[in-house]
Amino acid sequence: MLLAGAPAGIERAGAQSESATPEMTPPRIIAATVDWDAARADIAALPSDAAGDAADASLDRLNAAAGRTFAGIERSSVPVLLPLASDALLQGDGAIDGAGFRPHFFQAGPTGYDAAFTLSSAAAADISNFESKEEPLILITASAIHYDIGPPAAEAPRSSNELQDLVPGIRRRWLESYLRYSFERYGVTYTASMLCYEGRPRRHWVSCADAANVIVRLIKSLRLVGGTPQPVVAEADPIERPAAQDAEFTFAPPGKLLPNTGLRGHDGKRDTTVYGHIRFPLAQAPAYANSQSFMHWGNCDFTGRTRSGLSKGASYRCRVNSKPLVFDESAAENRSYPWRDNFCEHRGYFVGQCGAGRGHQGQDIRPATCDLRNHASDRCSPFRDEIVAVRDGTLLRIPRRESVYLFVNAPGERLRVRYLHMHPKMLDGDGVVSGRVVREGEVLGKVGNYDRIPNGTTYHLHFELQVPTRDGWVFVNPYMTLVASYERLIGGRGRMVDDEETIAAAPAVEAPSAGVVAEAAPGDVALTTPLPPVRPVVSEDRAATRAIAESDRRKAKRLASTKATASKGKTGDRSRKGKSKSAGSTGDCKAKLSHGGSQRGCAARLSKPRAGAKSGVRKVGRSAPSKSSRARRVGANVHTSDARPEAGYLGVRAPQ
Repeated sequence: MLLAGAPAGIERAGAQSESATPEMTPPRIIAATVDWDAARADIAALPSDAAGDAADASLDRLNAAAGRTFAGIERSSVPVLLPLASDALLQGDGAIDGAGFRPHFFQAGPTGYDAAFTLSSAAAADISNFESKEEPLILITASAIHYDIGPPAAEAPRSSNELQDLVPGIRRRWLESYLRYSFERYGVTYTASMLCYEGRPRRHWVSCADAANVIVRLIKSLRLVGGTPQPVVAEADPIERPAAQDAEFTFAPPGKLLPNTGLRGHDGKRDTTVYGHIRFPLAQAPAYANSQSFMHWGNCDFTGRTRSGLSKGASYRCRVNSKPLVFDESAAENRSYPWRDNFCEHRGYFVGQCGAGRGHQGQDIRPATCDLRNHASDRCSPFRDEIVAVRDGTLLRIPRRESVYLFVNAPGERLRVRYLHMHPKMLDGDGVVSGRVVREGEVLGKVGNYDRIPNGTTYHLHFELQVPTRDGWVFVNPYMTLVASYERLIGGRGRMVDDEETIAAAPAVEAPSAGVVAEAAPGDVALTTPLPPVRPVVSEDRAATRAIAESDRRKAKRLASTKATASKGKTGDRSRKGKSKSAGSTGDCKAKLSHGGSQRGCAARLSKPRAGAKSGVRKVGRSAPSKSSRARRVGANVHTSDARPEAGYLGVRAPQ
């Protein structure tokens, strides 16, 4: 039924409403009981010449002093702990960088606060090249609410011996590639964390041993420096769904991956939760959520393909299932309904909510546009479709990096969103940097195919969603949250379909589409496709886009030339030692791209079955050989990094 105050044509379903359908459920949110009396007592215990006033007056003074660097600190509903000296702040001479932690990002609001710090040169002396590491930030978060999502598939937390005397009950956990120290104070859970690599030192990664030293130093430096007592809202907004059924939009059930594309015999995470009332992340419809690795032009995430030497329009399939595919990114099925969940799809990234403890971490979304450079191209051209902010919030992004985080801090809602595969140069040029406040629907950038390098993946947006828990921020399945937001965008309710309907609705693959030719040269013929209606390409600065693309091509050419020269030299050395390998060996191939140019033959050798091997559907499950312990340690989270390639598009292993 329509509730009072709801827009016409919109049904609302909340946590207590009978109109909540099994397809969509609200999140389970638990509110903290914030002990502001204990916070006031700690303020009162400051030296008398520093406090001077009553506790509430001193808290106002702390907010005013710290707010000069941490804007909006007074909006936090929980006591704010930061590496600052409280008494010095009250005296007006607090050293913001006194402990070696330099402020990089801060956001406070009705559900708590988030802060990120870099290290000063002196503090980072023990970590070589700290600024060039994957994510050279130390994060601390505290939330007045946390989401009850169940325990993760990960090792249990353990106590931190070095901090037990200072912070009783503190626990240490390595979860989803972050080393986390969590503790309770003032009735609130605080988590300090750092992205790190658990193993021998790596050039582009902070080791977890170094990260532990930094986090311990941060926690020892924490002091109460702000916040304001206020009511805490722990009820999520009602789920809004259009009353009218859309004639076209269909979606597969949450957690239903393409057959056999999970990890270790697991299917996806069947999560019907709509975690937030977000706007859809692409500016315009239609859009299509599905797999990039196990659909047309995908490389099957290196699980093997049935054919080698693929060229445009060639048919093949992934060895894990019998789904027919064509080597053409513009194939009609790539941009057709129904949607398909791929949150727990076959990847090596750590995800606590996936049954195998690993998965994809987010949802891939293709825009409707697929422009081809010419009729021989098998790839969509980038930078045609706009990406927007899904909620009001604050951005966190390091210049020259690919990851764009959006922090949402609203009554009854706390989210952290991440966008991937936009081009870093374009993001830098558009001022997408840490601290920028954005409004829902504001354009952030354009869909790209950047994944460590230009053209490193397909033309799509990788969208992640995280929520606060007692272990800090963790990944959750964004699929149904995206379904709800897409329904609001198109003004119609989607229909959930089963696998039989999905197979029946799939476009035929015998005659792959050729896509739309973009910027055709004289004599080229524009090729039409049976794609759904495509919006016109938005007018853009073509000169700037072409300049970036040309720069990328020059870099790729130089890189290929350098690698070829190095490979030739190494081959000669090995030949002189009597240990040479054939130029076409599989071992050499594993360090090359899986698609594109002269390297396709290499990808073909990687996917070519061994002599005498059966070419039937390959079984992926518990009977499949497991990785060694070292390989498990190496399988760090690429989607948490910018300098590691996405598994499935670059044939390289762990960070070197």
